[in-house]
Amino acid sequence: MFIDGRWVKSDSGRTFEVRNPATGDLLASVPAGGRAEARRAIEAAGRAFPMWSRLPAQERAALLVKVRELILQRKEHLARLLAMEGGKPIVEARGEVHYAADFFGFFAEEGKRVYGELIPTHALEKRLMVLKQPVGVAGIITIWNFPLAGLARPVAPALAVGCPVVVKPAEQTPLTAVALFELFEEAGMPPGVANLITAFEPEEVGRELLENPLVRKLNFTGSVEVGKLLMRGAADQVKRITLELGGHAPFIIFEEADLDAAAKGALLSKFRNGGQTCICANRIYVQEPIFESFATRFVELVKGLKMGNPLDEAIHVGPLIDEQAFLKVKGHVDDALAGGAHLLVGGSRREEGDFSRGLFFEPTVLTNVIHSMRIMKEETFGPVAPLIPFGTEEEVLRFANETPYGLAAFFYTKDLSRAVRFAEKLEYGIVGVNDPLPGAVQAPFGGIKQSGIGREGGRSGLEEFLETKFISFGL
Repeated sequence: MFIDGRWVKSDSGRTFEVRNPATGDLLASVPAGGRAEARRAIEAAGRAFPMWSRLPAQERAALLVKVRELILQRKEHLARLLAMEGGKPIVEARGEVHYAADFFGFFAEEGKRVYGELIPTHALEKRLMVLKQPVGVAGIITIWNFPLAGLARPVAPALAVGCPVVVKPAEQTPLTAVALFELFEEAGMPPGVANLITAFEPEEVGRELLENPLVRKLNFTGSVEVGKLLMRGAADQVKRITLELGGHAPFIIFEEADLDAAAKGALLSKFRNGGQTCICANRIYVQEPIFESFATRFVELVKGLKMGNPLDEAIHVGPLIDEQAFLKVKGHVDDALAGGAHLLVGGSRREEGDFSRGLFFEPTVLTNVIHSMRIMKEETFGPVAPLIPFGTEEEVLRFANETPYGLAAFFYTKDLSRAVRFAEKLEYGIVGVNDPLPGAVQAPFGGIKQSGIGREGGRSGLEEFLETKFISFGL
């Protein structure tokens, strides 16, 4: 753990193990922090806030630029760490490292452009001004599937505008967070500005972040269930909160779409990180005239995916993160098959040879899927693609929007009118039109409905850590 500029052990001396999900090998043991350590980290951040918030934006930016440079210098080390503790294929892991570095670079510059305004006065004897000021100490809880970029996306804007941070990384992937904080230290981050609490039982740390009045902002990425609990707790102090929660993304292919491009896009969206991303395709809807043709193309592509150890440069799909994740994926497939779904490819755990050491579930494609099945209502978070035919645009719009989630949606079309019309009607915070990977550091990321509130990334992500102050001068 990193508290007030120092690396420390837990007060209890307890640690927890971090294991490679592909091999089961022990990677490291890290301190198991709790409420007391979180409180000290928050107090350190509170002491650092006056200095850090008053520092010229250019000086904060210079530190963030240094962090970016260090991330890129350690690219291969960080990518291998991502692959080993999170199971992410090494090629994808390298992409995540660059993505994380870009957040620090972007917000280093954007933090210099926190502008106020002068408002035309309504009286000669008054002058009206609006200031943007940092909200204060920010508590940040991150998830395991993007342990570097998912940390950088809220931490970079918080630091850029003058908010010290207390970070609780996912218990499955704390080593990547530790590596990033080592770079913070190397870059010369002042004590208390960036604090890290590793914890195996995150509830106590989360409770301290919720209840401590020094924390003025809470940023959480994770499940809808936990997000709701945090939102209720934040209400007790009227604490500002950003929630990036789960989704159930529809991926829609209209009959006029480029089928080859759509099949490749669906493959990339669905099986990136083994289907363990919050915006990956969960339901693939294909218009009836092209359904069979698309299914044939898509299954052939899926058959070409190579599964194995994430450190292998040639693999496309790694292991599931843990036993709980595996049981959920298997449960969705078993439920679908029991309800009459047809299995086109995959459907089983790989257990032969080296596969026996990890939680490998074959890339899977299902048809004859109906909306009452679990896979059509719950986020699978694994390498399973259900294909569903549809008739009309109106029908598939209803299918897409009839869900409590609203994070990401995708569709493929060559019809410009349909592209504009349909994108506007989809009830989602992110829409990819002929684009399976719509994320960008300069763009807002987040959902509507039960997929969250607030935004990360882009100018919107910066505003999440700012307060608006109105000043009226009497002359």
